[in-house]
Amino acid sequence: MRTIRVHVVPNAKIAKIVREPGEAIKIKVKAPAKEGKANAALPSFLSEKLNLPQRAIILARGERSRDKVVRIDGLGEEEVRRRSLARV
Repeated sequence: MRTIRVHVVPNAKIAKIVREPGEAIKIKVKAPAKEGKANAALPSFLSEKLNLPQRAIILARGERSRDKVVRIDGLGEEEVRRRSLARV
């Protein structure tokens, strides 16, 4: 089980991983920030990118912030970064 830092940008035209500002991975999601929709879209997007079941990705911190900490079960930090940034 590893945690990664992500910076989420809601209301994007296309959901994608943009770059790594510092330690965090910048991720754009289509969902708005209202009513937790962007928080719900993040695990779904990451599960698709990392080829993991959605239940393996849990929002650990940052429910009300754009800067979040996500817990990922089943992969090490280096493998998460490699898989997520492979198609940027």
